[in-house]
Amino acid sequence: MAKQRFAPILVFDVNETLLDITTLDPFFERVFGDRAILREWFAQLILYSQTMTLCGRYVPFGELAVGTLRMLGSIYQVTINVSDIDELKARMNTMPAHPDVLPALNLLKDAGFRLVTLSNSGSGASPSALEGAGLSKFFERRFSVEAVRKFKPAPETYQMVARDLNVEMSDLLLVACHLWDTAGAQAAGCLGALLTRPHNALLPVIEVPEPDLVAVDLTGLTKKIIERWVGL
Repeated sequence: MAKQRFAPILVFDVNETLLDITTLDPFFERVFGDRAILREWFAQLILYSQTMTLCGRYVPFGELAVGTLRMLGSIYQVTINVSDIDELKARMNTMPAHPDVLPALNLLKDAGFRLVTLSNSGSGASPSALEGAGLSKFFERRFSVEAVRKFKPAPETYQMVARDLNVEMSDLLLVACHLWDTAGAQAAGCLGALLTRPHNALLPVIEVPEPDLVAVDLTGLTKKIIERWVGL
């Protein structure tokens, strides 16, 4: 593929893309007796965040996370205690980075790329999960959807980033391991780069935007990004 003249600003999703949500497995194993409930909880959390936006309503992502946990407690007839909620919040705020993240971010910064994040999570108190994982130093800005009170993939979330950075939508490359996120960004006019981490994949439907770049991990995706844009 031919190199393109101008390198985009890289906009990273945070949860699961950079931070490893599988570290929540022990919590769901303890509470529900099945760590696979993590995936159901996360899928329902995303579903209802998008539902809230479609309904014209907004509550912080953290509140939805707790509400979704209580909902699953009702479904599986499991009592959710205050201590359980406190543990979930603590674990969500201390999720580590995936092993491939730190080397990839170093390579991208050394190659001259501008990096920011865009998360459904609120800005919250310091230290943030990114700070705790040692990643905040790589990003010049950290955007939260709370500023527009809509969750991704609403176009307003990506438009906010372009507006605040004073660039065109086409100057942004959204990096995420969720196809609904890259598809939303591309529909809004951004480029999209998909990480097919475990439990994430392409959706073979003709009207779903195909990501501009796809790789199984951030190491491979970083190589593709650098190959496409560096050295011009």
